[in-house]
Amino acid sequence: MYLIFKEMIDPKVKNGIKAAMAALSEYSNSDAAELTKQLEEVFSLEVDFLSKVDALDKTVDDNPELEGLREILFDLLMVNFFSADVKKLEEDYLDSKEWEDIEEETLDRGTEMLNLLLYLNECADEDIEPELEDYLKEFLLVDEDEFQDEYRIYEPVISNQILMESPVVEIAKVAEKVSDDSELKEIFYPMMCFFQNPDAGEKEKQEIAANASDKEFTMPVIAVLQSFI
Repeated sequence: MYLIFKEMIDPKVKNGIKAAMAALSEYSNSDAAELTKQLEEVFSLEVDFLSKVDALDKTVDDNPELEGLREILFDLLMVNFFSADVKKLEEDYLDSKEWEDIEEETLDRGTEMLNLLLYLNECADEDIEPELEDYLKEFLLVDEDEFQDEYRIYEPVISNQILMESPVVEIAKVAEKVSDDSELKEIFYPMMCFFQNPDAGEKEKQEIAANASDKEFTMPVIAVLQSFI
């Protein structure tokens, strides 16, 4: 099976990397331009997906300031695979045993950010504004019986949709109470802040940062999400 990819990065993913590194450098001593360059090189490698994952992990290992964003960067790598790399493969590759094995090997990688980015791509394709209720009910199908895993994962979000009408400080308070073993623990705060105000400007983002427990994670995530709309 043909597994060599032509150098290619999805434009949104490229913008997401650049935006995330700029946001990270604002709240750390990192070099945004250098980190962006290294990550773009990884995403452009002409190798198979698992080799790209290895290259990404090595880049994170070599740049400790990226550690907190390791799994978010994996999500971006996955989005890039679906939108760019897969075009160079056989049409039914995602149904192949090879891809099934890759999914199994990377089962514990990434975050729910992947679903959110795929949703934002769908919003762009259909020219609709991203909304939390739409994400939950129309994309994740949390109300459907056969999608109860999604309901379980997103229960902290489902039960706190009132936060869409609340100030950022209230989102932060609820985020602190999300169970440590929840798959949404880290991403709850930036996700809810994003849905509350997808087009947040500098003043609003300063407020988000001021209430964030981890600015070096939250603000790059917000930057990536905004780059996809």
